[in-house]
Amino acid sequence: MRKFVGVLCAFAIPAALVAGCGGVPGNAVATVDGEAIEKTTFDHWLMVAAKSGGQQAAQIPKPPEFTACVANKRKTLPKPAKGQPKVTDKQLKEQCTQEYNALRDQVLQLLISFEWIEGEANELGVKIKDEEVKKQFETTKKASFPKAADFDKFLKDSGQTLEDIMLRVRLDVLSNKIREKVTKGKDAVSDAEIKKYYDENKARFAQPERRDLLVVLTKTKAKADQAKALLDKGGKAGKWSTVAKKFSIDQASKAQGGKLLAVAKGQQEKALDDAVFKAGEKKITGPVKTQFGFYVFQVTKITAASQQTLEQSKQTIKQLLASQKQQKSLDKFVKDFRDKWKEKTECREGFQTQDCGNAPKPKATATPPGGVAPGGAPPTGAPQGAPPTGAPQGGPPTGAPQGAPPAGAPQGAPPAPEE
Repeated sequence: MRKFVGVLCAFAIPAALVAGCGGVPGNAVATVDGEAIEKTTFDHWLMVAAKSGGQQAAQIPKPPEFTACVANKRKTLPKPAKGQPKVTDKQLKEQCTQEYNALRDQVLQLLISFEWIEGEANELGVKIKDEEVKKQFETTKKASFPKAADFDKFLKDSGQTLEDIMLRVRLDVLSNKIREKVTKGKDAVSDAEIKKYYDENKARFAQPERRDLLVVLTKTKAKADQAKALLDKGGKAGKWSTVAKKFSIDQASKAQGGKLLAVAKGQQEKALDDAVFKAGEKKITGPVKTQFGFYVFQVTKITAASQQTLEQSKQTIKQLLASQKQQKSLDKFVKDFRDKWKEKTECREGFQTQDCGNAPKPKATATPPGGVAPGGAPPTGAPQGAPPTGAPQGGPPTGAPQGAPPAGAPQGAPPAPEE
């Protein structure tokens, strides 16, 4: 029937003569590449989303009047403080509208993403077996819910069925396989690329000179002089741990007997930093005045600066560049994926989100510092890899549609080697 209607539509017969040529069927809230997302499915997941937010089914805001929602809010409103205006029904209705819109968008984002991932898997020829889904489900369930009763309670509290959970696990497995296919073979790194990166980032593979210290910090110079006198004298009363315990106001080093290890230049307050890197080893120095108080210190060990060779750094650089290349290919795929599937998505009026091809253009919003627009989540439905929201996680119900796509693709380069 779908193929037959498609042929009729291709011949551009007037819409009045052919019902179903485009548009959203009356029992659906959206279509993705001709597949309908039915209103009953939307209502079910709306209840799941509401339950995850602590709302009961009776508390779900119901458009367009939101009568019950307004009444519920009115019951729980505290009395206005003296001189403050009373909250109007109009204001309460606006709150109910905002809550409903947020739930609606979460649910539509989730359901649309289901269709997008299924559709993309079909186009790429990515297939999975029921056994794979069941194995993933059992593994996660066992880790999150050692007792069967805990899982049953999770289903009841979240409003989800076993079929819901299995669907989301299936979508997670598909998402992972799509990600693997997209990034496969995109991690090749040549020796020339490794050398170029090393030459341009040598400082990242260097270790600066570091000094181990014993320190005592006091509020006044007089106290610092007393502490230094005991240290200079030595003996049991002049041990660094004893003097630090008695005089120091720096709790971190005091708890370690006065030890402050592996200090690199530039890490301490300037006056102390300058004194530490001018001081000779084993010499008790101070008092040194700083904004925090007066320091007496001793350099106990000096570790010379070092530089990793290209050969020593090679594996780290190779992993970093491979990850960057995979991420670049995945970023391009995600953009194309979203653009393609958004064009294939049509939503009924009143259910239009930014994932719908017929969505109204968003109003211009100022971009905050840093260039990230509000709501900077990755595109809905883009295969990213993490367990889908609503897979068994243990603890309180986490099964509400969260809007974000499964995550877990390479998230960028590994951290640079520590200095």
